[in-house]
Amino acid sequence: MASAETSSAATPGPRLGLRERKKIQTRQAIRRAAYRLFEKQGYDATPVDQIAEAADVSPSTVFRYFPTKDDIVLTDEYDPLLEAAIRARPMSESPVEAIRQGVLSSMRHVIDSDIAELKQRTRLVSEVPSLRGRQAEGMGESARMLCGVLAERTGRPADDLELRVVIAAVLAAMHEALMRWVERGQAEDLIALISRTLDVLDRGLTL
Repeated sequence: MASAETSSAATPGPRLGLRERKKIQTRQAIRRAAYRLFEKQGYDATPVDQIAEAADVSPSTVFRYFPTKDDIVLTDEYDPLLEAAIRARPMSESPVEAIRQGVLSSMRHVIDSDIAELKQRTRLVSEVPSLRGRQAEGMGESARMLCGVLAERTGRPADDLELRVVIAAVLAAMHEALMRWVERGQAEDLIALISRTLDVLDRGLTL
């Protein structure tokens, strides 16, 4: 998960101004055009100028929103959605349970809103070496966001070692769940798979 501008469908909040809405629409148009081309002719065979043409924008506009072609796939609106879901959890919940419920809630939203894009995105990350290599950058951004949220809930500093270990474990578990989903043809119930994955952390990594 890598943070980006929050789409209007991702999190509730005040209505965005016209300029921000247009930026989000352009970002989404570029991403959808890219995914259509990736599906048709493959990731490596799709240059940015073709994506720009399909999205009816200039190549410079594509690069303004996405510095590299990899970023079209790796940049998403999941982090703001996950952050909002965790913040909505009652303070009486343990930090780990708040993360668990926030993850499940945000993933249900992603699945309900655009399961096709999620499937293609996870397949690309699994299949394209450059995307696999750069995904760690996005996970680092997600980790910083989650550490900040948990720091507020626990009163610990955001760089607390135990807090960072918990977040790293959750993100690694999520990655493994998504990759297994891809390996099994994306036919499994993803929410059940993620829940089962987080159960392993809940019981203290015992087998």
